[in-house]
Amino acid sequence: MRCEEIGGNIYFNGDCIAGAREYVPSNSVDLIITDPPYGINGDQLHKHYNRNEEFVVEGYVEVPASEYGEFSLNWIKEAERILKPGGSIYIVSGYTNLYHILHALRQTKLEEINHIIWKYNFGVYTSRKYVSSHYHILFYQKPGGERTFNLESRFGVKEKDSTDGSLNYQDREDVWIINREYKPGQVKNKNELPTELLIKMMQYSSNEGDLVCDLFLGGFSTAKVAVGLNRRATGFEISPSMFDTKIEEMRSIEPGFLLSTLRCPEIEELANQGKSWTTEDINTLVLRFNQLTESGKTKKETIELLEKELGRGRWSIEKMLKKLGIQFNGGKRGRPKKKPITNVLKDQTLLPSE
Repeated sequence: MRCEEIGGNIYFNGDCIAGAREYVPSNSVDLIITDPPYGINGDQLHKHYNRNEEFVVEGYVEVPASEYGEFSLNWIKEAERILKPGGSIYIVSGYTNLYHILHALRQTKLEEINHIIWKYNFGVYTSRKYVSSHYHILFYQKPGGERTFNLESRFGVKEKDSTDGSLNYQDREDVWIINREYKPGQVKNKNELPTELLIKMMQYSSNEGDLVCDLFLGGFSTAKVAVGLNRRATGFEISPSMFDTKIEEMRSIEPGFLLSTLRCPEIEELANQGKSWTTEDINTLVLRFNQLTESGKTKKETIELLEKELGRGRWSIEKMLKKLGIQFNGGKRGRPKKKPITNVLKDQTLLPSE
């Protein structure tokens, strides 16, 4: 199988199933992001979508619908093998053959983390049904190791928008609204994932130096973003014409070129984050909780003050209160009912952190 090495990254021109089996060691890949053929006569889509194919590279290789189930099972089993324990995989799929991909995943030991919906622009115009303008992104992990998920890689958990909503929470919801890229006059593949989408997946699920693999390189978008974020990259593209066109572009990619475009999250370091709760900590928590609620503070105000005073996160505080059997019973106008809490665990010297 033909391959090209650029900056220590190896790209293969050939079938990913046979190629991965021969060239990619087991348990060697940190993250897989891939957009397999959809099995819907992709080489003929321009006839239905009214697309100008002038700048689309010829040679797109489609998978016959009758073979899609077996094809999906074979490549997904290879993906499972090459992933490290704790490694993640994102599979982008349309709905037509989503059943086959889900069926194949269920025949592996890969575990579902999220089923993400990616809503995009440029939906297909219809007159007698709803417009299709989304893809499915299946986010799975290989069990047996600690999975990378960089919670504050894009937004700190304390960052708010103009309406006091959590930017971190909004960014991590499982419906993503990211427009597809319009590339007039540029040489491209039939379908290419937008840079913004790829950056998001890599920021949350990998670190610099990790190996990112795309089993269906297509326009090499995944590889470009991986290199641009200082990750290592590898993958397969079966089309010789697409491989020849895009491998030349990869030679000019500067490692890390995307890092300067990333926003810097505002991360608030908490003094006691991750530390175990001592008896003194618990007594302080209960004492201050009583004082604050009896003074008329709302639950939100109480927790925010406790976070600052105790140097712990909201979830850690709320879980400890729940573990102690302490509930915040809201009264009128969101104010607490006066119900002092004095029943502290006197004999408990240490409780694990949350």
